[in-house]
Amino acid sequence: MIDGRPYRQVNVDDIRPGGLLVVADHASNHVPAGIELGIDSRLMNDHIAIDIGVEGVADRLARRHDLPVHIATVSRLVCDFHRKEDEPAVVPTTSDGHLIPGNIGADVEMRLAHYHRPYHDALAALIERARPRMLVAVHSFTPSLATSDEERPWEVALLYNQDERAAQHAIRLFREQGLTVGDNQPYSGKQLNATMDRHAEANGIPYCTVEIRQDQINTAAGQARWAVMLADIMGRVALEV
Repeated sequence: MIDGRPYRQVNVDDIRPGGLLVVADHASNHVPAGIELGIDSRLMNDHIAIDIGVEGVADRLARRHDLPVHIATVSRLVCDFHRKEDEPAVVPTTSDGHLIPGNIGADVEMRLAHYHRPYHDALAALIERARPRMLVAVHSFTPSLATSDEERPWEVALLYNQDERAAQHAIRLFREQGLTVGDNQPYSGKQLNATMDRHAEANGIPYCTVEIRQDQINTAAGQARWAVMLADIMGRVALEV
């Protein structure tokens, strides 16, 4: 966390209205002082605690591609910013078969007040100031879950709820790159789309929720490659919606 805030913003001082704005809800595995999750510390580098590779992609989009970025600085195990306030998983007690004992009986209202609400209030204020043409939410997904033997073949996927305008353009453009692209896979945006439902769909702003398979971006080279591809494809999509 920076100055006690559950987010950081990069490249936002001189925003040109009408461009892209990037959001990374699950970019951190940080656990603030005073919170004990009660899990093996090795799990904090696992996908249950952080979207592996996303922070590097988001920072490159800001610093090398001149895009404003809003990045979470608290682990999803502390408070999941990509959940609604009234969802039980906003402070998860289990994740991919792992019990999170420190969250059982946790003070959920405190976590919402300290982390969830400031994160989303700051994002809303940034959107109002930036007036973006399109929002881009960047996530990553594990090639396989511990609770399932099913392999996930998609290198990238686009998630959406009701507004699929931008997602369908992006799916086409990623496929033109020779990639295996998921259409509302491995998760459906019709069930899990909280941040974009709140900040994009509710405001009529086109958006792309991009899920990149973690083995694509678990190195600096992979993160740089995907930042270049995202900047190009998302910029092209924004011109079409």
